[in-house]
Amino acid sequence: MSILELAARKTRDTLRIYWELVRIIVPVTVLTEAMARAGIIEAMSPALAPVMQLFGLPPEFALVWMTGMLVGIWGAVPVIFTLVPPAELTVADITVISALLLFAHALPIEQKIIQKAGPGFVLTTALRIAGGMIYALILHHIFAATGWLSQPLNPAWIPMAAASDWLGFFVGLVEALIAMFLILLFLAWGLELLKWLGIMDRIIRMIAPLLRLAGIRAEAAQFTMVGLLLGISYGGGLLIREARSGSLSPRQIFISCVFMGFAHAVIEDTLVVMAIGADAVSVLVGRVIFAVAATALIAWFVRALPDSVFFAWAFNRPDRQTAVGAVNG
Repeated sequence: MSILELAARKTRDTLRIYWELVRIIVPVTVLTEAMARAGIIEAMSPALAPVMQLFGLPPEFALVWMTGMLVGIWGAVPVIFTLVPPAELTVADITVISALLLFAHALPIEQKIIQKAGPGFVLTTALRIAGGMIYALILHHIFAATGWLSQPLNPAWIPMAAASDWLGFFVGLVEALIAMFLILLFLAWGLELLKWLGIMDRIIRMIAPLLRLAGIRAEAAQFTMVGLLLGISYGGGLLIREARSGSLSPRQIFISCVFMGFAHAVIEDTLVVMAIGADAVSVLVGRVIFAVAATALIAWFVRALPDSVFFAWAFNRPDRQTAVGAVNG
């Protein structure tokens, strides 16, 4: 197959995956924005206020957490300093709320993408929220016991709220969708080029020991790596294609999605929370270490489950099942 034929095939594949993502992202984003503008998210957030005490955070941050889980990090970050002035916060405070947001954000969109690859929506969503809460609790108790990061917050960036009119929202949505298509296309071509040059094998070999610790095998490594670096929308989009081809076992897909739920978009998301003052070691290094350890524990448990339990509770049985042996991968 020539390079032009390969590029054309990859473009067609990307368009099919992109259309799947658009069908998820557009309606969910519009619905969530409508809920936010109608005050529904704000009305729901007081129920979470007592939970903030567990993490040593101001009760107002319940709205930040709720907004992050439903809308995303970019929707939550502008809310932080409108609720609590920076002078009243410490670096530890912003690091803990950042940990909660990094693990569980944009859940309606990202979890719908993960569901398309096979893992159950409810279970993987619960794992992301629980993982974020556990990691935030660990950070809070370390900071409280040691006094680490107790200095007053001095953020490099104090974001302004997004545009208030619907026109601005839809313009931003279209721009985001265009950027997503270009990134997906670049990824599809770039990954194929890296494979052809043999570079992908070298990269996978470099990170394979880390992924093996998390229970992720080589055949799922490249998609997990894309999700880790760029986010679930991209890694999950590529994973959907492989899941439908039957080349990956359901258990490997599930484990990869769990890992991506804990640690994804470590470039963009980490830079965002660092800009508002979060500690880099906690939100990057510590997060990845926690993701590896937690995923390894979950992978051990998942492999011990009988097929009947796994497909009933954790995974939507694929339409195109390959060999029986692939199920237990």
